[in-house]
Amino acid sequence: MKLYLNTFFLNIFFFSSLLFVSSCNNSKARDIKIERNVKKSVIDTSKPGIANLKIDTTDYNKRIAALCNNDTSGKWPVKAPYPLPGAILPYHRIIAFYGNMYSKRMGVLGELPKSEMLKKLQSEVTRWQKVDSTVKTIPALHYIAITAQGSPGKANLHRMRMPFKQIDTIMNWAKSINALVFLDIQVGHSTVKEEAATLEHYLKLPNVHLGIDPEFSLKNGEIPGTKIGTFTADDINDAIDILVKIVRENKLAPKVLIVHRFTQGMVTNYKKIKKVPEVQIVMDMDGFGSKVLKKSTYLSYIYKEPVQFTGFKLFYKNDNKNGWQMYTPQELLKFTPKPIYIQYQ
Repeated sequence: MKLYLNTFFLNIFFFSSLLFVSSCNNSKARDIKIERNVKKSVIDTSKPGIANLKIDTTDYNKRIAALCNNDTSGKWPVKAPYPLPGAILPYHRIIAFYGNMYSKRMGVLGELPKSEMLKKLQSEVTRWQKVDSTVKTIPALHYIAITAQGSPGKANLHRMRMPFKQIDTIMNWAKSINALVFLDIQVGHSTVKEEAATLEHYLKLPNVHLGIDPEFSLKNGEIPGTKIGTFTADDINDAIDILVKIVRENKLAPKVLIVHRFTQGMVTNYKKIKKVPEVQIVMDMDGFGSKVLKKSTYLSYIYKEPVQFTGFKLFYKNDNKNGWQMYTPQELLKFTPKPIYIQYQ
């Protein structure tokens, strides 16, 4: 763990530029709570009103069981209600590029020119599809829409909201390749509830989803980057409640919520995180380091504290230095559970 914490502070240094950054047996599958009788879902996230479709619960259970990679611990699959029709998961594996347009150091999304970045993303999507043909692979742009700051700013909240025109640019880029968009929030001294509210007009769009980062949630006045932050289940449930309201009012398919994590303290009271048909929660294994270190972190905080779905972050640069090598799709698909969301930074 000490080594992993050290990578955090290296990470903070690396990403500082203009901005401050940072089933499963069949009986277990049948234990998933049944909320309704439904037929197989055909997803088209570009269209509203999708909630009048139905899903095939037998097919859904098989897909969930496959993600569990024959886990025998009883932890996976997580008991949860079936999602609303049109759900992205587990029918698709999301391959996302992460970053911010103000800094080339925050991730591949802002580092490369648009055409080169989109081409690289599509090549990753193709690579993952070839490795696992049982799950349709789709692209996403994961944009840091609110960034933590070392300085307090006008609001004295140590966070900066990106201009909407910049988010609109990301929306247009995503449209050009039929990709999902994730808007990511680093709250600083603010709250999930307050910051997510500023993005509601985007979250009402069928292809826009949410990411929240406890690493930069400092509740006791510390400056972001000097300490790893934390979210309680209540913080995460605030995000879920906002998304539930948006889904219901706009008759949308479920929203995907990404929660980043790489330490024990980043998420507390995980058992109290809500599971609802309107939101699909992905606990994303964040942080860079050696393969051994990253696998240990995945087992300690993602596998042992199950919420719903899992993700895995890969760093093009920081996972490929000091003699390290970045995980391949083939290697990650041997993990239990298999990550359904892959983020490249």
